[in-house]
Amino acid sequence: MSNANPTLLVVEDDDIVRMLIVDVLEELEFQALEADDGEAALAILRDPDKTIDLMMTDVGLPDIDGKELANQARALRPALPILFASGYAETIDVPDGMHVIGKPFSIDQLRDKVRSILATP
Repeated sequence: MSNANPTLLVVEDDDIVRMLIVDVLEELEFQALEADDGEAALAILRDPDKTIDLMMTDVGLPDIDGKELANQARALRPALPILFASGYAETIDVPDGMHVIGKPFSIDQLRDKVRSILATP
C-alpha cells in the first residue's frame, strides 16, 4: 500500500524543536514519524510495516549520535536518504547520499531541502 505523501522520520531529542519540525512537515503535506533518540528511531526503522522516505536527524542525540544512527539506519535500510540537522552544518562531513541542513532553518529552507532530496533518484 503506497502513500502519495512521503514519510519522514524525525529524530530530535528536543521535544519543542521536534514538534515544530513535525508541524512544519505536516503543513507541507508530508507524513511524519517521531523519535526522541537513536534507539527509538532504530525501533521504527526495524519495523518492516513502516514506510520511511527520508530520515531527518539531529547530529547531537543523547544516546547514539546522529552519524552513528545514520550508519545503523543504512544497515537496516541501505537506500534511505538521510538529512542531518545541525547548528554546525558547515563543519560536518557527511557520507554519500546524506545531506545537511543548518539550524536554525526556515520553513522554506526545510521544504526545499526535503523536496530536493526526495526528487533525487
